[in-house]
Amino acid sequence: MDFRIHDRTLRIAPPTRTALLAEISDRLRAGRGFALATLNLDHLVKLPRDQEFLDAYARHDLVVADGNPVVWLSRLAKAPVELMPGSDLIEPLARLAAESGTPLALVGSTEAALNGAEDGLRARVPDLKIAVRIAPPMGFAPLGDQGAEVIETLEASGAGLCFLALGAPKQEVFAARAHAALPHIGFASIGAGLDFIAGRQRRAPLWVRRIAMEWLWRLLSNPRRMTLRYSRCALILPGLAWRAWRQGAHRP
Repeated sequence: MDFRIHDRTLRIAPPTRTALLAEISDRLRAGRGFALATLNLDHLVKLPRDQEFLDAYARHDLVVADGNPVVWLSRLAKAPVELMPGSDLIEPLARLAAESGTPLALVGSTEAALNGAEDGLRARVPDLKIAVRIAPPMGFAPLGDQGAEVIETLEASGAGLCFLALGAPKQEVFAARAHAALPHIGFASIGAGLDFIAGRQRRAPLWVRRIAMEWLWRLLSNPRRMTLRYSRCALILPGLAWRAWRQGAHRP
């Protein structure tokens, strides 16, 4: 499925989890990097308003659907894609890294969270090699000198895969910059995923996710933060649905 935003076209691809993992496995084994973004409605709210964010997104090799509304829109467009939240991709990608002997870097959150995430990942994927943990300071500027320092540290670490937990749009902006500078490293933006693994944040129970109600869980857990976000998402949804339906109407 395609999203046309200003002069950019963002395409969700690969469309399935199986295809994504096969693609990333091939790249890790060949020493070819990538930038992976997980698209959701909050991103679709921010992208038209933030040219830097949009430009960075357009330079990603891989974009997947992180949210049921994006999956539903893809069905309207007759170009269905599978749901692939960033948090659900962490362990499978870590396993691919272990199988290919690819060292992993953890970037974002706090030092305590990264320590907890490393312990959690090692417990789940015993053969995983952690090359480096980097917790950037508050106010981290992905395109500034701090971003350059992180890139230098990653290059020296020997990492071949990097999990970015900086939040949007910082993680996607940094991924685009770092992928251009270090084309042998794969960059996966996974948001709060490391905090979930570290046990510092609680994710919605599996049954809540299966009935597509994780958004309600998050709203009730943090109404002050999430009410405005979800209100903005709801406002753009009718227009996105109309454009998706029109895409589908032009497909056989």
